[in-house]
Amino acid sequence: MQLKSFILLVLIGIVYSASAQISSAAIDSLVEKTLKTFDVPGIAVAVVKDGKIIHAKGYGVRSLNTKQKTDEHTLFGIASNTKAFTAAALGILVDEGKINWNDKVTDYIPEFKMYNPYVTEDFTIRDLLTHRSGLGLGAGDLMFWPDSNNFTKKDIIHNLRYLKQVSGFRTKYDYDNLMYIIAGEVVAKVSGVSWENFIETHILQPLGMTETSTSFKTVPNKTNVIDPHALVDGRVQVVRRDWSGVANSAGGIYSNITDMSKWIIMQMNNGKYGDGLSKKIFSEEVHEEMWTPQTIIPVHGPSPYNTHFASYGLGWFLSDVKGYLQATHTGGLAGIVTQITLIPEIKLGIIVFTNQQSGAAFTAITNTIKDSYLGVTGVDRIKQNHDRVVKNEAEAAKITGDIWKDIEAQQKKNTSPKDTALFTGTYTDKWFGDVVIYSKNGKLWFESKRSFLLNGEMFPYKGNTFIVKWGDRSLDADAYVQFDLDNTGKANRIKMNPISPLTDFSFDFQDLDFTRVK
Repeated sequence: MQLKSFILLVLIGIVYSASAQISSAAIDSLVEKTLKTFDVPGIAVAVVKDGKIIHAKGYGVRSLNTKQKTDEHTLFGIASNTKAFTAAALGILVDEGKINWNDKVTDYIPEFKMYNPYVTEDFTIRDLLTHRSGLGLGAGDLMFWPDSNNFTKKDIIHNLRYLKQVSGFRTKYDYDNLMYIIAGEVVAKVSGVSWENFIETHILQPLGMTETSTSFKTVPNKTNVIDPHALVDGRVQVVRRDWSGVANSAGGIYSNITDMSKWIIMQMNNGKYGDGLSKKIFSEEVHEEMWTPQTIIPVHGPSPYNTHFASYGLGWFLSDVKGYLQATHTGGLAGIVTQITLIPEIKLGIIVFTNQQSGAAFTAITNTIKDSYLGVTGVDRIKQNHDRVVKNEAEAAKITGDIWKDIEAQQKKNTSPKDTALFTGTYTDKWFGDVVIYSKNGKLWFESKRSFLLNGEMFPYKGNTFIVKWGDRSLDADAYVQFDLDNTGKANRIKMNPISPLTDFSFDFQDLDFTRVK
């Protein structure tokens, strides 16, 4: 009798587990609600289970301009989900015996130089992939973001030497795009072909990812590609497609959920693919290395998935969720955000691509689907994330709103304007180059000579601090411009900081240090 009872309980557990997993109809309902809640024009979602695609569908529209429907073949910029491809490319070269993870970067790029000579000498290929360089969050990203600039890869490699570390080498996690640009150059130097060519021939073609391209520029058929969208002046609208080809190895790939499903199935098969898993992109040893923690990431506060440890591997974020390993990554471009989540022990993969920069949208979808497989019930992920967004946006709006109220109050008082001649001139930063502060109609204006979208009117704020309001309002990155004065009362130095806490970290104004040259 006890044995029968035990078998019955097991069968009930199996039935409950199967019924608890979210259905395609439920995903449809989830995504439609997410589109409306977070004001996202288009979303594509794929779910992979046990090596098969069990759901792949597009929702909403590719563009508010064209109103064309999103489908499972619609291309999105996957942004930093590209980083796993760059790590895989280096892993392939490790398998071929051409490099070692712990080889020095200077062995392949002699001109590579960090601010600290010791860091330069000891910097390895592994360090390029693990966000532990000692540089601050997004340091130097203004050399490729926004993309209307004239920085080359050669410039970026050279200018690394001017970026000061903010923490000890290999002591702290700080997300870093520039090192993945360098990693792409290592691929090119060692293989003798461009990073783009290597990814195409060694990963995309073998896996049959025929609709994927290493950049938007090389997408052969642009008839089914999303437009990026963002909130501009209180309304979600199409914004310019922003990406610099110099950073393709950090975030350039365009793909769709159909092709990316092939990529994650291969990942969950430890690098193997094809009939009977008879072929491989990279070895199991290389795959294990990529999914081995390299850099510790602090875990703060309670976690919905009993997460105790988090880290960055080689191109992947790694953590424990409900006792399982999770490998995941997100990606963000102007007007496009994406997420890929793998729980390999249960052969589950979730892909969510969006054409609006709402990370809360992909988080709500991913976590709701994930909940159904992990047995988490009673949590409304849409509401949870919406509440967080409302709170964060309210806090940011108060900060920026108070600043503009102060500026408007000063303008109404009609106080004497600052002597603009004290501030006008050319200022230079060692890695970012020149900016010109000039006067027009009695007002100060800011103009970058190398990053051409960074120009706009400057408004007096407090003391010697101004607010620069960028002419392109889709940038959403207005900044403080603080002048230091010399002993004659004339400005001789500029420091900058973003105003809103929601400003994308790639606007790393805080890393700039301008001195007057003219």
